[in-house]
Amino acid sequence: MAYSVKLISIEEKGALAERYSPEVRYEVKSEIYGCCVKLLTGSREVKDRWEENFYFISSSIRSHARLYVVYDPAVADDQVLYDPLSKTAFLVNVGYYGWIKSLALSAAGDVLEDEHGIYSVHGACLDLRGRGICILGGSGAGKTTHTYGLLRRPETRVVSDDWFFARIYGDDVLAYGSEKNFYIRAELSSIWKEFSGLADKAHFDEEGRGVVDIRLAIGKGRILPLTTLGMVVVLKRDPEDGEIQRSLEPEEALAILEGSGYYNPHFLVRNDFKRSLRSGFFSALFSRVPVFMVNTVGTPEESQRAIGKSISEGLWPARRDEELS
Repeated sequence: MAYSVKLISIEEKGALAERYSPEVRYEVKSEIYGCCVKLLTGSREVKDRWEENFYFISSSIRSHARLYVVYDPAVADDQVLYDPLSKTAFLVNVGYYGWIKSLALSAAGDVLEDEHGIYSVHGACLDLRGRGICILGGSGAGKTTHTYGLLRRPETRVVSDDWFFARIYGDDVLAYGSEKNFYIRAELSSIWKEFSGLADKAHFDEEGRGVVDIRLAIGKGRILPLTTLGMVVVLKRDPEDGEIQRSLEPEEALAILEGSGYYNPHFLVRNDFKRSLRSGFFSALFSRVPVFMVNTVGTPEESQRAIGKSISEGLWPARRDEELS
């Protein structure tokens, strides 16, 4: 991560809002899993991408969280200041939209985590024949590549390709999507030819990413608002480890998540209370569903087969001889 987060007081928040209010030309309210998140910016490009990315909500709804995305020549690049009391973030000189949309999700997650027992998962969520699959992994492990690799299969549907919210209902863990369209890499079409048409319909930024309507490639019937999680796949890329695929015990899986910051570099608040909440959720998740580790050191197709083997063993353990290949 290249940006830094500084927590500020509500008094500092008031002063910053007054300082940057002359720059705000656009105000957009959007719905992120029941939360009203308000964007305030002077950038037409940020406004347009935001509106492509998130669902509209009535402007008469009072906001739960706010993001100022502003430019200030007197401040260093990529500064994030956050008031946890009012749930207001100031993104100063942050040009990468991927961080902007992730911090919007994180601000909504801060509200949901503290007040509603709903947790952020920085990972993909797919649905295969009614069973949810959570895909986690650090940067470079291939989370996006293999999420879309699985989406080549017509029986696979998607809740989210990058971030979803989850809550525990008795023995079940329900996963909910929140984004209207997805933010993908242009290079995806060179890995999986099935998605080559998306590149022709998207405007990619200087980072080689753009907001696209994935329905154009897979059909709108394969976008789901929620699913019940049935398993977790943790991806890593470690050439020193010769083991490609194995199951994880819940304690080992939790230790991996805690050691990696839950694979979420975008949390706005990190303290003992938050760590307790997050570890409590993932501990409950791993006690309810099987967890597998896949080392993605092979070719994309080889790693897809290893992921398919994990899915067969995790979702249908009685049918291991019928691996998803």
